[in-house]
Amino acid sequence: MAAVKNINVELTLIESCLTGALLFCFAIQLYFSLFVHLKLVTVSVEEIPDQSLEPISVIICARNEADNLSQYLPLVLEQNYPNFEVIVVNDRSWDRTREVLETLSEQYKNLKIVKVPEGEKFIAGKKFAVTMGIKAASNEWLVFTDADCSPASPNWLLGMQQPADEQVSIVLGYSPYMRSRGILNSLIRFETFFTAINYLSFALKGMPYMGVGRNMAYKRSLFFKNRGFAAHMHIPSGDDDLFVNANATSRNTEIRINPDAHVWSVPNTTLGAYLRQKKRHFGAGKFYKKSHQFILSLQIIAQFLFYALLTALCFFKSGILVAGGVFGLSLLIRCLIYPRLLKRLNYAELRWWFPVLDILLFVFLIINGILSIFIKKVKWK
Repeated sequence: MAAVKNINVELTLIESCLTGALLFCFAIQLYFSLFVHLKLVTVSVEEIPDQSLEPISVIICARNEADNLSQYLPLVLEQNYPNFEVIVVNDRSWDRTREVLETLSEQYKNLKIVKVPEGEKFIAGKKFAVTMGIKAASNEWLVFTDADCSPASPNWLLGMQQPADEQVSIVLGYSPYMRSRGILNSLIRFETFFTAINYLSFALKGMPYMGVGRNMAYKRSLFFKNRGFAAHMHIPSGDDDLFVNANATSRNTEIRINPDAHVWSVPNTTLGAYLRQKKRHFGAGKFYKKSHQFILSLQIIAQFLFYALLTALCFFKSGILVAGGVFGLSLLIRCLIYPRLLKRLNYAELRWWFPVLDILLFVFLIINGILSIFIKKVKWK
């Protein structure tokens, strides 16, 4: 009979400290996976109502978006909703945007065009354009999207309409990016996916902290009651996430994830454009509520330290076994959750690449954070 040898793993003091820190970071990772993101896996997908309740004003801001407006605006104007208007704010475009809008206004009577005047007085960027659109709105319930966005179905507005519960004044929707070839497109969509599961899951948990302007809605009265963007008008970004961060509560916010209520968006096609976009978002995050900054920073730091400590332990003979075991358990748990969410949020084909994209995204976020320190000036368009 072959002798059975017991394998004893003896750790040095340094290895023990690294292992302890790794297990602590792993516990934080498990918190976000099992007690936050898992909520989005188990929540029931809401049904699209078969009738409308209140009239809607859709607001779209556009600067040099002639081609996108020609392609996607008719899909918004032809929604299966009996009483709605679409307000397009032409923010000092110098392409064919004005001509395209004027042509469409002859065909669609529910299209209202607002023009941002030229001049140095009007340099506040997208927030000024959004404010002009809200002031021009005839209805209380406002739905927001962008010029380069395409509703997933004619029932998009039915899904994003004001809930029957009058206490709800903010609805957070979801906007996946369109698929194309290349690793950059996959990375962009994967990063958007993780942003979405974070803000949607935290909203389910009772801590809504942001929304995405490509697909969200709120009451006009809420905007004016809280003085709109006055508190952060000087920041180039934040017309969506900072407004939600300041005004959303556990009681006044709901989410919508029905596939018919999604809005598909055109992603950036170059790394430089994508980095500039993320720089705008990174700048807005510094103005979130302190509690939100803490929990989001904890999430990023714990993930960074998790991989750093895994790497450090691999330099020790006994540490390799510990690192391999913790990483394997982490990967197993995450693979039981996130591929299911990728499928639920319209990125099913990415679930097979989840482990690789997860690491690539982490590396990208680190690089982007470093670049954000040196790139100071950002603008909307």
